[in-house]
Amino acid sequence: MLTVDYSLLRIKDGERVLDIGCGTGRHSWEACRTARCAAYALDIDPEELARARGVLRAMDRQGESRGEWILVQGSTTRLPFRSASFDKIICSEVLEHVPDDRQSIQEMARVLKEDGVLAISVPNYLPEAICWKISRDYHDCAGGHIRIYRPRELLSPLRINDLRVFAIRRKHGLHSLYWICRCLFGVNNDRAFVPSLYHRFLVWDMSTNSRPLRWLEALLNRFFPKSIVFYVCKNQG
Repeated sequence: MLTVDYSLLRIKDGERVLDIGCGTGRHSWEACRTARCAAYALDIDPEELARARGVLRAMDRQGESRGEWILVQGSTTRLPFRSASFDKIICSEVLEHVPDDRQSIQEMARVLKEDGVLAISVPNYLPEAICWKISRDYHDCAGGHIRIYRPRELLSPLRINDLRVFAIRRKHGLHSLYWICRCLFGVNNDRAFVPSLYHRFLVWDMSTNSRPLRWLEALLNRFFPKSIVFYVCKNQG
């Protein structure tokens, strides 16, 4: 499941793309599938990088990759790259985990080229606040969410780092309801019937891409999205 809209990123052949907090590598996969680029998949967790390696190697075996990928272990607050190294940067569902999110944004601005584009997604305030209220286990765990972003709360640190928002998108409205179900029935209870049934529904939806459900999700995204995505570029003065 992709959170970032690649039609807004517009990755081109020959560009360098940084996927911060890559997890299993889904956004790096799409970058390599989209263009003959170099995708750097960065994560602080070696287990996540191992999973990403398996996913990206599977893509290579299937002949789906046009670009090349490189795995990097590192922190968002101290990126191991030179300034102005990347044409495009993706940071999806990461900042809510990071103690010093402002330092992370400063680092992203540092390694982004002057004409580059950065996509940052965070959980949307309302469904996130509901989940926190229902279940302490949802956020009070190792590596869990440590903050809830209020609407437009990222704008200040972006402006401080001379970054300008040119688009905002709201995503995954159907997933907001799923996570509320998880919290209601026990976020760590994988056998709970209702969340399990809902999960099967989401998997079916992703495999079929049903048009009526796209309409429903588009409606939910207006009022109750799971994620909000900011697309930014550097102010060139």
